[in-house]
Amino acid sequence: MLPQPAPTPARRAVTQLDHRIEAVPGHDIDALWAYRDRGALDEPHAQLVDRHRTLANAQIGVIFYLKLLNRLTSGEFPVDGALFVRIDRTVDQLEVATDARDAATQKVLAALEPIEAAVSASTPDGPPLSTDDRAALLAIAGGAKLHEHLLTGRASVTASSGTRIPYPQMQKLQRAGLIVRDTSHPVHAGQPVSLTDAGRAALLDARRTPTTHAPKSPARPGASPCTPAKRR
Repeated sequence: MLPQPAPTPARRAVTQLDHRIEAVPGHDIDALWAYRDRGALDEPHAQLVDRHRTLANAQIGVIFYLKLLNRLTSGEFPVDGALFVRIDRTVDQLEVATDARDAATQKVLAALEPIEAAVSASTPDGPPLSTDDRAALLAIAGGAKLHEHLLTGRASVTASSGTRIPYPQMQKLQRAGLIVRDTSHPVHAGQPVSLTDAGRAALLDARRTPTTHAPKSPARPGASPCTPAKRR
C-alpha cells in the first residue's frame, strides 16, 4: 500500500473570500477569529466568521488531496496497477472535498453579501473610536463588572482578563450607548458590564477603526482553490 503524506500541523487555510471578508469590518481574518472567540462580534459577523471557519477547514481538505495527487504523479512510486487505483481514488476524494468547499463558499456568501450591502448603504455617524476606547470595549467583551467599595464609595471596572477600566471612561462609553450595566445586581456585589449591539458594531466599523493586521505567514503553496477536471 502506498503511504499517505506526512501529517502537517493544523493551520488556517487561505480562501478565495478572505479579501472580501477583511474589507467589510477593516480587520484581517486572524483578528476576526480572535474577536469571535472573545464574544466581541454581533450576530451577523459572528455567523460570518463561523461559516468562514467551515470554509477554511474545507479548503484544508482540498489542499490535502491535491498534494497527495501531486505526490502520486511525481514519479516517486512505481507505475503499476496499484498506483492507478490510488490515483483514481484520490481524484474522487479531491472532487468530494472540492464540492464541500464550494458548498461552504456559498454559505459564506449568503452571510457576507447582506453585510456588504449594509456597509455600502451606511454613512459615518460619529467621531472615530479612540485606541483606548477600542481596547476597553475589547476587554469588556470578555466579561467585566463594576464594583463600588463599601467604605470609600470608589467605583472601578474590572474585566475578566484582569484589565482595569477607569470609571470615567466606562461612563463615557455608557453615554455613547456602547456598553450597558446590569442594574439588577447591586454595585457593591458587582454589576455585570457588557457590550451593546452598537458597541460590537463600533469595534467592527471600518470607518471608525483602522485595519488591524495579525502577523502574516508566508504564502503557502496550494492554498488557492483548485477544482479538478471532471473525468469522463
